[in-house]
Parts: sequence; C-alpha cells; structure tokens
Amino acid sequence: MLPKLPLLDSWISTGTPAEFVAAILRLGAMRASAYVCFANVHMVVEAQQDAGFRQILREAALVAPDGSPVAASVGWLNPGTPPQPRIAGMDLLPALLAAAAESGQSVYFYGTTEAVLAAMVARARHELPTLRIVGTCSPPFRALTPAEDAAEIAAINAADPDLLFVALGCPRQERWMAAHRGQIRACMLGVGQAFPVYAGLEPRLPAWARRLWLEWAYRLWLEPRRLWRRYLVTNSRFLYLLARRATAQLVGRPVPRATA
Repeated sequence: MLPKLPLLDSWISTGTPAEFVAAILRLGAMRASAYVCFANVHMVVEAQQDAGFRQILREAALVAPDGSPVAASVGWLNPGTPPQPRIAGMDLLPALLAAAAESGQSVYFYGTTEAVLAAMVARARHELPTLRIVGTCSPPFRALTPAEDAAEIAAINAADPDLLFVALGCPRQERWMAAHRGQIRACMLGVGQAFPVYAGLEPRLPAWARRLWLEWAYRLWLEPRRLWRRYLVTNSRFLYLLARRATAQLVGRPVPRATA
C-alpha cells in the first residue's frame, strides 16, 4: 500500500492520483475485505475528538487526502516531503470506474437514493459500456435491524463485486465500512458526496475555484442550514489544532496528542 504520513493524530496516505487508482485496483483484485477513506477536515477533526473513529482511520488500507487543506497540511507538518496533491473522491470515482472497465473489475454502488443510483448507472453505462455494474442498493435512512443488515451483506456478496462504493455520509460510511470489514468480500470505498456529483444531479465548482480552496464555501451555499455549524466549528478547530501542532514542532516542545 501507499506510505502514510501523520496529520495531527491521523495517518494520511500519500501518492499521486494514478498511484491511488493502482493501489485500489490491487485491493480489488486481491478481493481483500478492506476499506478506503477520503479524509477532509471534518474527518480529521472527528478523529481527533473520537478515539473510536481515530482507530477506524488507522485501520483503513488507504486514507486519501480528500480536502485541499488536508493535502497541504500533510506537507506543512512533515517538512522535506514532496507536495501532496488533493485526492478527492469526486475525482477518483470516475477514474476508478474507467480503470475498472479497462481491467474487467466489477463494481457495486451502495447508498444515497434510488434516483441518484439510477442516474449514476445510466451515465456509467453510456460512457463505459464494458463496465460490469453488478448491483446497487439504497438503504433506508435509519439504522438497519440485524436481519436487514445480514440480508444486505448476503446480497452484496452474492453480487461478488471487486469494488464497493459507499455513500452514507461522514462519519456513518466510515463506521459502516469498518463494521463490515471481514464480512464483505470487496474493497470498500467511502466516497460520500461523489455519488450525486457523478450522477449529474449536483454541480461542481470549476477547477480554478477548487484550486483556491473554495469548494467548502460552495457546499455551504448549497446547504447552509445543515453545514454552517460544521464549517464554523470544525474548520476553526482544525486551524487551531494545526497551529498548535506546528508551533510545538517549531520550538521543539512535546507534540500535543489527542487523549486515548
């Protein structure tokens, strides 16, 4: 797998987009019951505050630096390392589908709504006619009963995908993947908001705006009631933790760590 570098108390995988695609395809080919996380600021702060979630990230096969601040901070806190590009789930999803179509690997989409899944399948079949889509599932927006969960696991394993794309939102999708490691025979990828974007049901900022780190502002504009508190509190907390860690490293003091 790809090397990991510390960011606060999380470990972030490093590499180019092509290296991430190749590593994920290797996991799919191995039929490893493994999972891949795409870490933004929210996820890193969640891991800092929640020891259980921090362990989930540590046990991930790959933790891609999904957010631009996360990718940049990996370099800031690890001097001498090459610049790390952002590895966004929204970018890697179409790249992985194209690579899976070329290599013959099969895929399964789990999460969001039936409308989103139908639009995703329509686009994938139009653009990638050789891609093997072996199943989709839109689970209810509530906790599943043990019987429901067992039935979904059985359905996924019966479809036998190499790559299982999961979109349940952070941190629910990461907890779901960790809970099902060892039960589902596939490489699971928590790609969250990438589903409606790939489906064409949600627009995305142009590349120049993403390079200016404005995607969070766009998401806030789209969903102010749901996201204002997360961005106000979480982003401020991330900047505080980052400054504290950088200052400690600069002056040679013991690096502050999250409590177990």
